Amino acid sequence: MVQWLSWVKSNEKEILTILDNLAIKAKEASEELVQMFSHIDKASEYHAKIKQIERDADDLTRSIFAELNKTFITPLDREDMQRIAAKTDDVIDFIEGISGRIVSYHISINPPYMLDIAKELVNAIKEVELMISRLKNVKADKSLINHCRKISDIEHTVDDLYRTAVGKLFETTDAINIIKLKDIYESLETASDRCLDVADVIEDIVLKYT
Repeated sequence: MVQWLSWVKSNEKEILTILDNLAIKAKEASEELVQMFSHIDKASEYHAKIKQIERDADDLTRSIFAELNKTFITPLDREDMQRIAAKTDDVIDFIEGISGRIVSYHISINPPYMLDIAKELVNAIKEVELMISRLKNVKADKSLINHCRKISDIEHTVDDLYRTAVGKLFETTDAINIIKLKDIYESLETASDRCLDVADVIEDIVLKYT
């Protein structure tokens, strides 16, 4: 019995550790995206790095789901942890998609507002990583609500930047370029939305234990 309980405890720690590692991968991917927009002439190089991070993240996500499927007792509600993992992985997928479009669309000049949006995305993901790292103490850490609010504020900032960027884009006349850039702007905005999705799940978890 003691051995079984010891296994359960170590398995819980393993799940939270993998989840934290996934959030760290999201942060790394977002930081590489900022570097890509800062050095657009090296886009292919940064895309390769982001693509590798995305593959590593997929492995971590599969590990999380595998651990959850074989664990009788989970540190938090199984569905909540699955949602956090899936939404965090979505963020990385969107970032990889954005970097891929920059390369495949042959974007050679940094589009207006994209670097600004990417920097805000980094800020949001840093908040996500911080919150996930504290999930082990979620029952006692009510300050997580404040970090959820910060992500909401960042998401509003991204929305404002997105609307401004698209508005300026439609003042131009190159239809092909409009289609390409609007696609990228939308993906950046959606990546920010996924960060807010993670924050919403974590806020729900905190409120369950209030």
